[in-house]
Amino acid sequence: MTTTGTLKSSSSELDLDRPNIEDYLPTGSSIQQEPHGKLRLHDLLDISPTLSEAAGAIVDDSFTRCFKSNPPEPWNWNVYLFPLWCCGVVFRYLILFPARILVLTIGWIIFLSSFIPVHLLLKGQDKLRRNIERSLVEMMCSFFVASWTGVVKYHGPRPSRRPKQVFVANHTSMIDFIILEQMTAFAVIMQKHPGWVGLLQSTILESVGCIWFNRTEAKDREIVARKLREHVQGADNNPLLIFPEGTCVNNHYTVMFKKGAFELGCTVCPVAIKYNKIFVDAFWNSRKQSFTKHLLQLMTSWAVVCDVWYLEPQNLKPGETPIEFAERVRDIISHRAGLKKVPWDGYLKYSRPSPKHRERKQQNFAESMLRRLEEK
Repeated sequence: MTTTGTLKSSSSELDLDRPNIEDYLPTGSSIQQEPHGKLRLHDLLDISPTLSEAAGAIVDDSFTRCFKSNPPEPWNWNVYLFPLWCCGVVFRYLILFPARILVLTIGWIIFLSSFIPVHLLLKGQDKLRRNIERSLVEMMCSFFVASWTGVVKYHGPRPSRRPKQVFVANHTSMIDFIILEQMTAFAVIMQKHPGWVGLLQSTILESVGCIWFNRTEAKDREIVARKLREHVQGADNNPLLIFPEGTCVNNHYTVMFKKGAFELGCTVCPVAIKYNKIFVDAFWNSRKQSFTKHLLQLMTSWAVVCDVWYLEPQNLKPGETPIEFAERVRDIISHRAGLKKVPWDGYLKYSRPSPKHRERKQQNFAESMLRRLEEK
């Protein structure tokens, strides 16, 4: 008797923990008035917004986690460490920062005094002009890295210029391009930016064959796809670099790779980039911070520490689709850099589904749930 009583008590406790679907229905819903009747479509439509909002909150949390900066744990929390932290702030802002500004200024003076004459006076000698401009761009990127006291360790063979190959890398910030460019002058595929960055894109960086696009222009996709195919065929063109995530991710995760780089019919060379956040978080949240402020943040830190791995080239396997190829390369990069894969499209960062689209999805969900209940 005692055992039976205990079992009944446990069963009732378990029943209390189970969610009751009626609790989530609006007051006055027919399912509450007819508890022994069959569920009807409008009953499920009543509850589907609630369920979809709950699921959407979970999805949003998982998705937005990829684009959030994780502030470092504070260490200046007691009377002994706080004075040291204050001394560090004074040193970084009053000594390191002016010295880095000076380094960057000297770099720009050397670069512009060399680049402008070469670009204007050697127009008839394209091959020589391209080689000099390529070296100058690499030099300027080295000055940028020096202005952050960049400590970058490169692993693997240095990229070479070959036809029918494309390099793909995970994307954390626009400085990814600068870090890779100081080693090899890549032609990068990049979103068109406003301000002084856009000026550099339309003048200096076009000299190394970079291709720009605008996310809001549907026609740009066709133009970019055509330019990509033309670029990879040229033996003398700079190596092509693509960030297939299409947006900056916080270097803890990788979002889905776009398939464009994987359907060109050429060899794909993965590049894994991993930042050490011991001194500064290199993630650039472009929706909250301009690139100028991002650079100032880097220049007022102690150093930017980074590892770059040039990984084994990959080719499309027989029977493999471009999407499967993209996922395989993403696996390789994520494993090497220690990043977590998530099944989200990075473009959702810029555009969310419309209310009509969500309403249509809710109705489809309710209809499928009704069919399942009727089958039971």
